[in-house]
Amino acid sequence: MLKVLIVATSRKTRGGITSVVKAHETGEQWKRFHCRWIETHRDGNSIRKLWYLSVALLEYAVLLPFYDIVHIHIATTQSAKRKAVFFYLAKWLHKKIIFHFHPSNEKFLFESKNQKLYKNLFSQADLVLILSEQWRQWIKETLGLSKHIKVLYNPCPVVNRLDLERKKQILFAGTIIPRKGYDVLLEGFSKIAIDYPDWKVVFAGNGEIERAKQIAEKLGILSQVEFLGWISGIRKETIFQESSIYCLASDGEGFPMGVLDAWAYGIPCVVTPVGGIPDIIEDGINGLIFPVGDSDRLAVQLNKLMNDKELGKAIVAESDKYVNGLFNIDIINNQLAEIYSNL
Repeated sequence: MLKVLIVATSRKTRGGITSVVKAHETGEQWKRFHCRWIETHRDGNSIRKLWYLSVALLEYAVLLPFYDIVHIHIATTQSAKRKAVFFYLAKWLHKKIIFHFHPSNEKFLFESKNQKLYKNLFSQADLVLILSEQWRQWIKETLGLSKHIKVLYNPCPVVNRLDLERKKQILFAGTIIPRKGYDVLLEGFSKIAIDYPDWKVVFAGNGEIERAKQIAEKLGILSQVEFLGWISGIRKETIFQESSIYCLASDGEGFPMGVLDAWAYGIPCVVTPVGGIPDIIEDGINGLIFPVGDSDRLAVQLNKLMNDKELGKAIVAESDKYVNGLFNIDIINNQLAEIYSNL
């Protein structure tokens, strides 16, 4: 039986890759292919990161001869550089290699200094897994690669969705950084906040909280904004169960796990058309879309959902078709099993 080494960031690291690998870990294929997770990165200072990487490399070197496939998850350029060592060791021992690409946005692929790195790695791999058809086009355009590229969508988590009366709150879940468009969300909400004094925006994530508070105060909406910091477990579940709208205002994404979390909990989404979003969200059908940076249009889309519960229910009903179909965790784990078997 084939055995697979999974090379990815730590279980305790915050972010999409960890969520995806944890989802894969629940599948039957994890046991069937004797998957072993090599954790290469932890949040913290440089010394801690270097120590964690060194221990991971040692574990990897000991186990690698006894495994057949190496499944390497990469994201940023720094992530790719770290994982290159694992790649070349596997290549030296003639192992089958899969790169699973989780980019934060497409912009860095269009920079020549990064193209050489990714083209070198991807062209030598047996397979590159990407998050959407849009990413297939970008990789072909920037790297000139089209063979051995396959789409594997991120899975929707399995949750216990409760039929509760939801609070009048708009949820932002993720790191509060400029790329995520938190300022656009604040500006958009400020344009309609006076008409909805009982509504608020809830930020669940670490990052530029103080700056976000300053923006909210300047816009006169600080009393209608709440900052929770990073949440997980029961706290995260509660916030998603309670929220009425999910907003993704990013200027770039791979395929946002936050949207899949929102879908799983039955929350209608207002999003920008970035990363893999255009693959799966049709404006007015299973979500509402606004252009990147357009707070005026965001205000219009938020207003539609805040003013029309039936629209929200209709959007959730359409989203559920994806939750139970294309993004169903069992279906995706079965696809991954086929990938391992046919490599």
